[in-house]
Amino acid sequence: MQTCVGALAVLLLAALPCHASDATPLGKVIKMLDEMAVKGQAEKNEEEVKFAAFSTWCSGQTTSKTEEIKAGEAEMEMQAATIQKAAARIRSLTARVHELDEDVSRWNQDKKSASTVRASEKADYTSTAADYSESLDALDQAITVLKKRSADTAQADLIQTVAKVHQLKLVPMKAKKALSAFLQQGQPDGLAYEAPEANAYESQSGGVVEMLEKLKVEFAGKKSELDKEEMNAHHAFEQIMQMLSDNIENAEFEISKKRTGTAETQKLKAETEGNLAATTADKNEDVKYKQDMVSLCKLKKTDFESRQKLRGDEIAALKQAVEIMQSQGVKGSGDKHLPTLLQYHRERKVSLAQLRNNDYNPLQARISSFLAGRAKTIDSRLLAMVSQRVAADPFTKVKKMVKDLISKLMAEGTEETEHKGWCDTELTTNKQTRDKKSAEVSKYNAEIEDLNAEISQLGQDLEDLHAGVAELTEAMATATSTRTDAKAANAATIKEAKEAQAGVSSAVAILKDFYAKSAEATAFTQQTVKAKKGPADDAPETFEGSYKGQMGEGGSVVDFLEVILSDFARLESETASSEAMEADNYEKYMNDSKMDKALKENMIGHKENTKVDKESEVHSTGRDLKSTQEQLDKAMAYYEKLKPTCVDSGITYEERVKRREQEIQSLQEALKILAGTDIA
Repeated sequence: MQTCVGALAVLLLAALPCHASDATPLGKVIKMLDEMAVKGQAEKNEEEVKFAAFSTWCSGQTTSKTEEIKAGEAEMEMQAATIQKAAARIRSLTARVHELDEDVSRWNQDKKSASTVRASEKADYTSTAADYSESLDALDQAITVLKKRSADTAQADLIQTVAKVHQLKLVPMKAKKALSAFLQQGQPDGLAYEAPEANAYESQSGGVVEMLEKLKVEFAGKKSELDKEEMNAHHAFEQIMQMLSDNIENAEFEISKKRTGTAETQKLKAETEGNLAATTADKNEDVKYKQDMVSLCKLKKTDFESRQKLRGDEIAALKQAVEIMQSQGVKGSGDKHLPTLLQYHRERKVSLAQLRNNDYNPLQARISSFLAGRAKTIDSRLLAMVSQRVAADPFTKVKKMVKDLISKLMAEGTEETEHKGWCDTELTTNKQTRDKKSAEVSKYNAEIEDLNAEISQLGQDLEDLHAGVAELTEAMATATSTRTDAKAANAATIKEAKEAQAGVSSAVAILKDFYAKSAEATAFTQQTVKAKKGPADDAPETFEGSYKGQMGEGGSVVDFLEVILSDFARLESETASSEAMEADNYEKYMNDSKMDKALKENMIGHKENTKVDKESEVHSTGRDLKSTQEQLDKAMAYYEKLKPTCVDSGITYEERVKRREQEIQSLQEALKILAGTDIA
């Protein structure tokens, strides 16, 4: 926080006009103190003139505000009476609207109930009328058939027609018994509907026809009565609905009229209430204005007397502070250190962590490029795809992916072992031998290449480690020289900062003592609360508030002096802290560097021993490779004998094996490139 304040002080002081004699921060503060003394004297003379005009204004305001307050109170009484009358009319209209709303709700419910009953009646009529119509059609058909009965009429048609009438639900039970008896004539096993092949026989049917005609007349009469009842019920329903609709329409018209009256009355009431609120606010504002004016006039008089005395005391304190600040102990030390304090600390910030560099490993891009070239050479889409995956996948997954693909390709090789007859057996055996020996040869080649890659990487690591040890030795020597110079500079700065603090503290004490006394002498006058538009806005220009000295400028000068004091204190404190921190960082850096150097020297010995072991393994694996290669050559020679009779034309098994071997070899070579990253 002190660092920010110190920087702010430097920026503010730099904004002041300066000459050759006051170009330093302390010179600018001294010039400001001189200007404050001149300004204080001029303002003291100006206040005497302004206060005379203000006293004349105070005496002419009391009478006019008293008359305005009385007129406002009379207007408020009239507006309150109008509001009470409007409220009574609104209550009456609202009660009538509520009563009509209940009637409309009840009539709407009656319309709904009547519609429900009417719908039920209509459904019953429709169902019953349909039954009568069906019954009349069946009776007409049966009567016609019975009356036209002749020797060439089939008895089956007669029985079906009469049976249909028998099944009607509106036919009385007595009639159904008669029909059953008629149908059973000539049917000993009861009512049967399978007509015999013989023509219809003559029977005593006159009674049946007569009975059916009576039923037809009866049903026709009942249907006519049913239709008449439906027509009457519909007419009565329409009359009820019309009456209820008329009642609702009349009530809604009256409701609309009452609500319009209510709205108009509410509008009048709201407008009057707004006018009453405005009148009340104006009256209250006039009362407040009068009270503030009386308080303001008293306050200004008291403040004027206090200001005149305080200005003389302030000028004397400012001059005394100038004498102290111009002393050699304060001004000389300040001119030397303060302008460059911020830049000094910025230049001293050095990070020891930057002495080390990060390594970059380009193996991933190298493997991707290598596989892409092999894919183009042997026309392998698999290697092209792997090349893209190596470039895109995370580096830690690349080696596992390549090994998995090698395993997959080897597994695919063993799957192509089927062949028919003797060729299958011989080629399979030969292929297994060649695959096994090829895998062993590839394995030994891969091991040798891995070992060579490790040996190469170990050589590079040893070179890097030796270079790192040399760099550490040089960096440690540079750090020791820098630490010695910084320690001497810090000791000199701390001594000078202590001497300057004593002088600045004396000047600050003088000014702070004066402004503290001036604040206590006029503290009781800070009571004015400014209204929306108060007497302070209308009064002739005098001065704002009570005078406590040039607090804005005086306070700023004291602040600047305190900042300069804090800068000297901060210079001492931060220099001491910086010395301790730099000493501690130096010790930590030297300890870390010694440990790092010892670790690198230890790794040099370890990697040299590992390199010797790897070179020995290369020779041993080479012997195994030579023996396995001889066995593979024999298997390949036997395979050449089998080719004329056992290999088809076109793409051969060997061609597929060769491409797969090239893909495996390319992937194994990629693994050899990767092997160098495993040492660390």
